[in-house]
Amino acid sequence: MRRLSALLVLALLAPAIARAAGTDDLLEPDKAFRFSARALDAGTIEVRYAIAQGYYLYRERFRFAAEPASVKLGTPQFPKGEVHEDQFFGRTETYRKELAIRLPVAAGGARSVKLLVTSQGCADAGVCYTPQQQSAELRLAAASGAAPSFSEMLKREPVPASAPQAAAQGAAVDTGTDEARFIQMLESGRIWATVAAFFVAGLLLAFTPCVLPMVPILSGIIVGEGHGVTRARALWLSLAYVAGMALTYTAIGVGAALSGSLLSAALQNPWVLSAFAGIFVLLALSMFGLYELQLPSGLHTHLSNAHSRLRGGHWGAVALMGMLSAAIVSPCVAAPLAGALLYISQTRDALFGGTALFSMAVGMGVPLLVVGAFEGALLPKSGHWMRTVRRFFGVLLLGVAVWIIMPVVPVAAQMLLWGTLLIGVGVFLDAIDPLPAHAGGWSRLGKALGILALLIGVAQVAGALSGARDPLRPLGALLGAEPASVRFERVKTLAELDARVRDAGRPVMLDFYADWCVSCKEMERFTFSDAQVQARMSGMLLLQADVTANDAEDKALLKRFRLFGPPGTVFFDRAGREIDGLRVIGYQPPEKFLKVLEVAAER
Repeated sequence: MRRLSALLVLALLAPAIARAAGTDDLLEPDKAFRFSARALDAGTIEVRYAIAQGYYLYRERFRFAAEPASVKLGTPQFPKGEVHEDQFFGRTETYRKELAIRLPVAAGGARSVKLLVTSQGCADAGVCYTPQQQSAELRLAAASGAAPSFSEMLKREPVPASAPQAAAQGAAVDTGTDEARFIQMLESGRIWATVAAFFVAGLLLAFTPCVLPMVPILSGIIVGEGHGVTRARALWLSLAYVAGMALTYTAIGVGAALSGSLLSAALQNPWVLSAFAGIFVLLALSMFGLYELQLPSGLHTHLSNAHSRLRGGHWGAVALMGMLSAAIVSPCVAAPLAGALLYISQTRDALFGGTALFSMAVGMGVPLLVVGAFEGALLPKSGHWMRTVRRFFGVLLLGVAVWIIMPVVPVAAQMLLWGTLLIGVGVFLDAIDPLPAHAGGWSRLGKALGILALLIGVAQVAGALSGARDPLRPLGALLGAEPASVRFERVKTLAELDARVRDAGRPVMLDFYADWCVSCKEMERFTFSDAQVQARMSGMLLLQADVTANDAEDKALLKRFRLFGPPGTVFFDRAGREIDGLRVIGYQPPEKFLKVLEVAAER
């Protein structure tokens, strides 16, 4: 009775206590105690809580119920908690950081179960929350007792967002999304496991189109050193570049999380991208030795000095190039980045979240370090081969320059630029010049590659002039083989979105896109163009929010769905409610995206 009285008094005084303690600094209950549930097998449900730093849950305040009535719950299995002298309930057992509860269930023939969980927790600041009820609708796994696969987790139905109580309390179901996994990793508080996981994620991201352009950038800087480069110097230059990249990536990420906007998106404009591309054109021209072509001595000296600063004569300049690369070359959002940004924005724990981001950036930089070290060891010191290597990396730097300005020029102009570059490569490789009779194998191989580059370049130019708009299929317009494109209906404001979703009467898919987002174009080119994906999407209302401009309306749309930038795909059911836990962040291949569409189509 004493504890019951204390609970009643606490419930009545909770609003006043919260105001006195300054609730502006406190997390909302669903963010302080992140709830998820999943069916491990036909007879066991696992309930999990990710508990924010400085908060705790009471063991004896848990209550469990299930629907329909035929479902019977067994005795919950709690892990050992911490004994806490509580000012409200006296000596009691509590949980911090994370909690996993095993709950036996006898389904009584039911294939799905609605689980209702009541919990109560407090903050170390001296403020306690009123009891919170959260719910999850689960499909029980097969009776074999095996742990559910990823596809089975995807098929679990999340909590309907229409229930006011569920919406207010943020009920959610763990659908096994990559973003949620990284958030749970951060919220676990296990720093070394988190650092290792984000480091591995960074390694994998290093081979995506958003990061790959950094390889020729660093390689061009090292090759620009000329015959004086050594393995040790190449490694130090690589370290300077990666350090600048990692620090900037971390700073931009933390800033984006705290401000609610992807800061690097502001740099995706024609003036900034053109200036950055111009730097690489200057570097490339030096690789071809064009600085000495009848330039006035004053201009020659100025260009040479500028190039010596950029090419790595000073480590600070190389670090600056790494900083610029991180800010401009890779603005797309992937699942690890999205998870870290959400964690920082909700908990304001910039130190832990920033550490994870830095670890991911270092993982992205490891391949660059390997490239730099081997490049320093394998580069020829002088002679014809060194000139060939310099020209090769000059071509790569020109390719990076084209890559950088692609978001701000029409597709036809992109194809003309690629075509011109490839035709130039073919000419330099003697594609149109006869080989001497005594030419060796390397010369003949070079000519063959030159002819191939020349043909592809001509195809790009011909395609651009004939109306083709796909660089990967430049002759599609001439051959009548243009792939069917997905027709999205554009929405610009929250009011437009709400109106279209409310009146849809069918599942809705909302895709966030930007011209400067490489992963968005991957989704468009490889996933949305897939025949099976298009067939599955045919029964949905397809909406798209183009956030290229990054204006106030674009930011409002992103903020509504707690997104920091594209790509991102959100799904709504037939009643116009967002399907919780069913989001796609970053690029996803067709076969994986199909599984998500199957779940969305059933709602």
